[in-house]
Amino acid sequence: MLKLAVFDFDSTLMDGETIDFFAEELGIGEEVARITEEAMSGRLDFFESLQKRVGLLKGLDYSVVEKISHSLPYMAGAKETISALKSRGMTVVCFSGGFRTATSYAKDILGYDADFSNVLHEKDGKLTGLVGGDMMFNFSKGDMLVRLQNVLGVSKEETLVCGDGANDLSMFAHAGTRVAFCAREILEREANIIIKEKNLSLILEKIEG
Repeated sequence: MLKLAVFDFDSTLMDGETIDFFAEELGIGEEVARITEEAMSGRLDFFESLQKRVGLLKGLDYSVVEKISHSLPYMAGAKETISALKSRGMTVVCFSGGFRTATSYAKDILGYDADFSNVLHEKDGKLTGLVGGDMMFNFSKGDMLVRLQNVLGVSKEETLVCGDGANDLSMFAHAGTRVAFCAREILEREANIIIKEKNLSLILEKIEG
């Protein structure tokens, strides 16, 4: 019986990468998207890639960050899937290597119980190019999952995780149900459920309880 579900945000609960949307505002979309792809495919250390990408955003108006964060396209089936899982008595949480401006705003819209992500540092209304938070490293999601399981009294077998990129690997190691959603090959190899279509509700057909 599943009791805990943890979802990645970018390209899982949300259709796209939040940081790529920010970069487009500065005309550096292709450059940042290339670094994102390297990190998600496991070819670049996540911490280094995050620092590098956020550094390129220095000077972006924080008001623009908030506006973009509050108008992101959510993944088909995201809200319905979370609602269905919660109706089964599950706790649903979002772990994101992205940013709290997006994940905390989406929490009430999509209906998950809590979000753990990173914070973009801003000063005088502009991004400084610095970032900190809960999900800075390759190991962060797995580390946080174990702590959450301990607090909630939930076992590995009672845990479902869902993501798309290499920085989701660490949480896959601590979950019995591992969903690779429109994912990179590096993650699909560790999954026991693979979904190729951009519709999260397909998960519901694959799980019991």
